[in-house]
Amino acid sequence: MAAMAAEEEEYEAVLCVKPAVHVYRVPPRASNRGYRAAEWQLDQPAWSGRLRITAKGKIAFIKLEDKTSGELFAQAPVEQFPGIAVESVTDSSRYFVIRIEDGNGRRAFIGVGFVDRGDAFDFNVALQDHFKWVRQQSELARQAENPDQGPKLDLGFKEGQTIKLNIANMKKKEGPTGNTRPRPVGLGGLSLLPPPPGGKSSVCPSGERPSSLSMPAQLPGTPITDSLLSWPQPAAAPSAAATDVWGDFAKASGSASTQTQANAGWVQF
Repeated sequence: MAAMAAEEEEYEAVLCVKPAVHVYRVPPRASNRGYRAAEWQLDQPAWSGRLRITAKGKIAFIKLEDKTSGELFAQAPVEQFPGIAVESVTDSSRYFVIRIEDGNGRRAFIGVGFVDRGDAFDFNVALQDHFKWVRQQSELARQAENPDQGPKLDLGFKEGQTIKLNIANMKKKEGPTGNTRPRPVGLGGLSLLPPPPGGKSSVCPSGERPSSLSMPAQLPGTPITDSLLSWPQPAAAPSAAATDVWGDFAKASGSASTQTQANAGWVQF
């Protein structure tokens, strides 16, 4: 009962449809050599119509139908490909010999020919793809029934096996510990950035103070105030305008006369 229910649940899938196909009478084969399409009287086909390949379960069916009404002319069940149910001829790629059945146990071999070579290629590929899928399904079913027979993937470490990690990039980013240089420390314990290449550091040597910030003498008990600190005062620059108002004009005239004397030896054009 379960097998019958499974057969009823199987649906018929259409694998390929070709609108133009010719059927020929095939003469009996005199020897074991293959069929030849040149012996079929190709200019006088016995029937013309459309070809449809369907699949129900693992079996494919080649159906020859009328173009207009869709009436079935002949049918060839295919259980294996390549096999005796479908054979190629030896002298052309557009013609095949198929074995048709009428459902009552009677069988016959007929020739089938396609007008276009591309249609013959599609016919061949449709059968190949179907039976490739059948083999894959059979393999999956066999593995599901016997899961212990399949190869097992062992990702564990063997005894004595080690693994090595490359962390060279991490060392390169952090830098070697022996080449680290401390940053210079300025007044008040503040760390300063290193000077740019070619520049000079303005940090005073450790333990020394700049002369301009020398501390004044302080009496015992006297608080430090601004009046006791001798802050350096900027020296006032002498005003040139106050000493000599006409100095700039005199310098300008003097430079002009000097230029005239220097150009005295040149001939003017």
